Amino acid sequence: MIKIGKNQKKIMLILLGGIALGTSGSSRQYFGTIKKIEKEWENINRRSFNKSIRGLSREKLIEEKRMPDGSFKLFLTKEGRIKATRLSLFGSTIDFKKPKKWDKKWRIVIFDIPEQDRIFRDILRRHLFDLEFYKLQQSVFVSPYPYEKSILKLVDLYSAEKYVRVITATMIDNDKRLKKHFFKK
Repeated sequence: MIKIGKNQKKIMLILLGGIALGTSGSSRQYFGTIKKIEKEWENINRRSFNKSIRGLSREKLIEEKRMPDGSFKLFLTKEGRIKATRLSLFGSTIDFKKPKKWDKKWRIVIFDIPEQDRIFRDILRRHLFDLEFYKLQQSVFVSPYPYEKSILKLVDLYSAEKYVRVITATMIDNDKRLKKHFFKK
């Protein structure tokens, strides 16, 4: 897996936003996407922009196309589109604000992912840790926060539905340790 820098993430998400513009169904959606793209574009460090473009191009995540007037257009490759979708999914998910009040439900993620899909298993674990899930057992993670939809999107993105279960429970025996971990006062 290649490491994507901050500016490279922004560039890929902006290009993905361009794809979203083409598929937006309403003018409100269209202008909302433009505002997000414009905001991210302003925040890109111009000095490292070219270096980021070269890196993304070298990794075959974007393609540059020279135009007759001397300008060029950037396009996400198929692999770039997949990676940008993952970035957009988890770039925003990880920054979710935790609810102020706990709804008294536990979110439990259990999985049994075969060795040949080890890469996805590692990605899933990393995201669970990023989302501050607690590792209850080797392939069992728990959180009091409502991240079910985000986890299910990730599972769907990797076509791993048959390996992962997401459970919402109202009770876990001996949950004192979990409450102490999540709600330190």
